[in-house]
Amino acid sequence: MLPAMPWTREEIAARAARELPPGAVVNLGIGIPTLISNHLDPEAGILLHSENGLLGMGPFPLEEEVDAQVINAGKQTVTIVPGGATFDSALSFAMIRGGRVDVAVLGAMEVAANGDLANWMVPGKKVAGIGGAMDLAVGARKVIAVLNHRSRDGESKLVERCSLPLTAVGCVDLVITDLAVIAIDDEGFRLVEAAPGITPAEVQAATAAPLRI
Repeated sequence: MLPAMPWTREEIAARAARELPPGAVVNLGIGIPTLISNHLDPEAGILLHSENGLLGMGPFPLEEEVDAQVINAGKQTVTIVPGGATFDSALSFAMIRGGRVDVAVLGAMEVAANGDLANWMVPGKKVAGIGGAMDLAVGARKVIAVLNHRSRDGESKLVERCSLPLTAVGCVDLVITDLAVIAIDDEGFRLVEAAPGITPAEVQAATAAPLRI
């Protein structure tokens, strides 16, 4: 048997990039999702959308390419691909609410077996702001959540029901963690793929809800 090798953050991002169809308009949330831009095939024609007003976001810039005025929604400097466009945030959210975003890839604190998403606050802790998460979770045609399978305390983030305040209900279609790729359908979590050396039993043990193999 191969040694267990959970995916790194970069490997989670690379695996998520494989789920993006050619020509899609894709919004990347903060955290692990931002790494996806470095794993896209330029020939695929994928357009990255940012809710602060950018369509055609490229990979992170080299030092000599940094422009402090070109940033993503997480305030990180980015690049713009040829043909990219900038606009105000009102138009950007109109794109999201109008169903023009094909895929949103979001970080998550918890994902429930029915597709509920919690990714914007922990009670009692400072909240930086909701940003576009609620709009993206319900406005995008497909939602992919990327996260580590367990919290720092060892608790599963894939649960029967979310205990944290919800971002949106029943919105998540696919979950990609450091242990596995898991689809969500009417029957709950379904294992699609495990990380190298990780067994289905180990994925189930790390998941606080039933997992169909």
